[in-house]
Parts: sequence; C-alpha cells; structure tokens
Amino acid sequence: MKDQKNRNEAMIEGRNAVLEAFRSGKPIDKLYVLDGCQDGPVRTIVREAKKHDTILNFVSKERLDQLSETKKHQGVIAVAAAYEYSDVEDMLRLAEEKGEDPFLILLDNIEDPHNLGAIIRTANLAGAHGVIIPKRRAAGLTPTVAKTSAGALNYTPVAKVTNLAKTMEELKERGLWFVCADMDGEVMYDVNLKGPIGLVIGNEGEGVSRLVKEKCDFTASIPMKGEIDSLNASVAAGVLAYEIVRQRIR
Repeated sequence: MKDQKNRNEAMIEGRNAVLEAFRSGKPIDKLYVLDGCQDGPVRTIVREAKKHDTILNFVSKERLDQLSETKKHQGVIAVAAAYEYSDVEDMLRLAEEKGEDPFLILLDNIEDPHNLGAIIRTANLAGAHGVIIPKRRAAGLTPTVAKTSAGALNYTPVAKVTNLAKTMEELKERGLWFVCADMDGEVMYDVNLKGPIGLVIGNEGEGVSRLVKEKCDFTASIPMKGEIDSLNASVAAGVLAYEIVRQRIR
C-alpha cells in the first residue's frame, strides 16, 4: 500500500480515540505521529504501538494535515485494518481439520489493495488455507481489499508477519516446501506442486525479493506467448494456484 492518503482506509484520529483503539485490541496497521512531540499521552500511544509491533511513522504537521480527514488529529493518526488478522497456526489447523496438505499463499511486497483483494478471492476459490503478508511494504486489510475479495475475506485467513523469510523457515520445519513465481524458473507444468506447499508471489515490478527467493525450494514460470513478459500479480497467483489445484486432483 502506498504511503499516501487513501479514503478507503479506516483512519482513527485524536489521542483518546487512537489509545482506545490500541487498548481494545483493534488491529492497527500503521501509526503516524507528529515528529518531535514528546508529551505524556503521545508517549503512551507510542508505547502501545511498539507493544503491538505497529509500524511507526514520525512525520511533519503538514503530512498529518494531509492525511487527516477531520483536521483534529491532535498529532496522531492510526490506520486500522478493516478485518482481524489470523495467525499462521490457524491456517495449519484449518488444513488439518480438512484432512488436507497445507496450501498457503505468501505475498512479497504486494502494495496494491486491489491485487491483495483479488488474490484472497483466488485463494478461497482454489482451496488455499490462508494468505500470509509481511508487515512492511504491503497492503493491509483495508475496506478496498475486503470489497475486491468479493466476500472471500470472511472465509480465508490472512496473517501478517514481521519477517516473511523467517516465517518460511519455520514452516519448512513443519513440512512445507516453497515455490515462487519467476519468469526464469522451470515451466510450471514440469514442477511437482503436490504436498504441503507455499506459493510465493512477488510484485509485478520487482518480483520476489532476493532473501525470500533464497528460501524457496523451486521457481516456476508461467508460459507466455505474447510480446510482453509479465502478468499482473493477482493473475499470476491465480494461474499458479490453479496449477496446484490441477496437480492435487489428478
């Protein structure tokens, strides 16, 4: 999600409102604080943000005014998720309850909420047990994501993790292996995509980051016959997800 004003985000403004949001357990994706402000209430809010591992941005008054919808921000604005995040454990438990090998979709630097919403929709239809996104450089669960998912967000768990590569290492210990979309990879029809699997999708500009790609066991490419050489991230996720489905039901 771009670091810019988005009318579809759930903005919480004012010191009391932001502090109450944290204390009530409302999922907060980002907190914007007036740079240099060190009074007691603001310090309390910052402590709460750190306790919840919320992304902190110290910005100018001009930036806060630009983000503010009420113009009464009192030096703090929180961006709240529209839906609760799940835990990765919830996804593994879901797979176990269904008697299926885990099938997770991991997104690396997907910042467009429309892409995220479309991928969550595909994940639900393809039978994936959850979607994992990183805390930074990623769209959160905004109302735009919920709308684009066409209701799938009500049924498909989404987890937000601090470190995607570390999460992959932990999942490998649980028996999962990982394949990432890469135009230089082996053609997807020739890759064994059965068993407990994590499908890793990067953004269409930079692809999967180096550190995350290094944790992948295989790379898979989508055959392309046209003059351009890249697909929209949500389309790529859909194509590869359904190749996984095809191989699972053969």
